[in-house]
Order: sequence, then C-alpha cells, then structure tokens
Amino acid sequence: MSDLKTEFLCTVAAHVDWRHVIDLGVTPHGIRQIIYIKGGTFEGPKIKGVVLPGGGDWFVRRADQMVELDVRCVLRTDDNHLIYCCLRGINEMTAEVAIRAISGESIDSSKYYFRVTAVTETGSKKYAWLNRIVAVGVGNLMPAGIQYKIYMVL
Repeated sequence: MSDLKTEFLCTVAAHVDWRHVIDLGVTPHGIRQIIYIKGGTFEGPKIKGVVLPGGGDWFVRRADQMVELDVRCVLRTDDNHLIYCCLRGINEMTAEVAIRAISGESIDSSKYYFRVTAVTETGSKKYAWLNRIVAVGVGNLMPAGIQYKIYMVL
C-alpha cells in the first residue's frame, strides 16, 4: 500500500464578521450557528481569484464541544471561471481560545485542531480537473476571518 501524498493546491482566505453570527440555538444536532462570508481571495500555483460574498459556514457545536464545519462558497478565478467549494471538517478549541479569536486576536494554530476536506465543482472546461480530485486542508483563525491551506491528495 502506498503512502498518502499531497500537493499544495491553494490558500483560501475568507473574510467574515465575527460579531454577526446567527445563533439558531440548541437543535437536535447541537448548537447551530451560521456565519456569513463577506468575500476573500484564493491563490495557488495553478489557480487564483476571489471568494465571492454570500457563502457561509453552517457550523454546529456538538455536545462534546467539537465544532462540525459546513462551509460553502463560490470562487471566481482571475480569468472569470466559477467554482463551487464545500469544506467539511472539525474544529476543536477551548472556549477561551474561541473568545480570543472572535475578539480579533491572532491565535497560534498550535492552540487548536482545525482540519477540513474540500470538494470542488465547476462547469469550466479549463478547471474541470477540480471535479476529479480529493482535497484536504488545515484551517487557521485570523482576525479578519479564516484561512485554509488546501492540498490535493495525489
């Protein structure tokens, strides 16, 4: 069996407003909250462009305090192709770290666990290769939002 190998795909920086989280309260799945993506950028060796406003993260804090991420957004490449991106993952951090992060403080990523899988979908012929890959990533909390370093699994 071969080892898992990856290749850097891109960094996605999504801008969010930490002060405006929609709190649906306790649901059968946990505490459901939604945060709106205001925009952003993405860039890698084969692809770059902007994150369009209007996406978001429909996350849920489970009873065990783990956060399940459900991020959906649309990317527009610098040559005007559209790509749908869905990130699912797990974020584990203490309440103290979460409060510091949403207060705008930069938090060292070693203080929390933040991993995602990324699925992309496009009708673009140029970027059709994105429809055929598996990708994983590491998330980092930033004062202006969230940064994901995404890697294509080879």
